[in-house]
Amino acid sequence: MNTLFSINFNTVNKNKFLVYFFTLFVLSGCSSYEHFEYLTKEVEIPNKVFKSNYAETWTAVVATINKFDLELQNQESGSIKTKWIDNTLKLNFSDSFGGSDAVKAAKFKLIINVIRGFQSSQEVTKVTIYKRQLVNQDFLQGWKVIPSDQIEEQTLLYRVERALLIDQKIKAIEKEKIKAEEMKFGI
Repeated sequence: MNTLFSINFNTVNKNKFLVYFFTLFVLSGCSSYEHFEYLTKEVEIPNKVFKSNYAETWTAVVATINKFDLELQNQESGSIKTKWIDNTLKLNFSDSFGGSDAVKAAKFKLIINVIRGFQSSQEVTKVTIYKRQLVNQDFLQGWKVIPSDQIEEQTLLYRVERALLIDQKIKAIEKEKIKAEEMKFGI
């Protein structure tokens, strides 16, 4: 009887230990989410799939980002990288209506990838735009990475889409002109 009691007592202690451990694990997981929240936002890199071929999309992307100084532009690998761009005034102006302090300096860099693919035997391209934003609030802290608000990236993707639509409309008009000329001369 004494051994039976010790076995039940050990089983109860093991179950209590598992319940305490599980509770501690769950509670610590919830409190540490803040550390990983930045990572989950960064994983969601703005992208868009376009139903056009690689050459047309590449041309539209290059035309869209022509206002930025480029550090790297390689069509074969589908990579474009801008130089660091100072946006201190823009960031301070947009934050002036919020509760955050003004920044001493701010800069960002865009990394754009154009990828070729196929969707049910039609060539498509996927464009991803990653914005690395750095801020310096005072000379003691140094540069600090902050998450992007993704407005600039979404705007650039919209402009690429509009450039592709305009190109498609122009090509359709040119085809109609050629067809009209052929009908005019009876070809």
